[in-house]
Amino acid sequence: MSIRYVVDAHALIWYLESNAKLGATAKTILDAATSDLVLPVIALAEAVFVVAKSKTLIPDVPTLFDRVERDLRFEVYPLTFEILQASLRAATVPEMHDRLIVATGLHLQAGGASVSILTKDPDITACALLPIIWL
Repeated sequence: MSIRYVVDAHALIWYLESNAKLGATAKTILDAATSDLVLPVIALAEAVFVVAKSKTLIPDVPTLFDRVERDLRFEVYPLTFEILQASLRAATVPEMHDRLIVATGLHLQAGGASVSILTKDPDITACALLPIIWL
């Protein structure tokens, strides 16, 4: 069974701008042509906010959207009622956006998928609900 990789906002932005802050293992996965990448819509919304505030090398939101849409490995995953319910299992993650990213992974795992999260976020890592890949 292949692994579904849930991508957080930092991983997405740093990958798209080829930023050295991206963990080496996360970069290897994001570079692999066969990676199954799940981008929670909440992580994409966070990335939109960062790009709109000009806090990244990505020039504008349309460029961000274009890069995500052209990369067919990315599945932009919706925020559903089931994911909101799964977020109750991630109550130890203090920030709601991060909790919903974890909940997306938990939802996919409940459906039978093998899931890891590409993140360096310390709160997501500390919750230890799903495997974390970064370094």
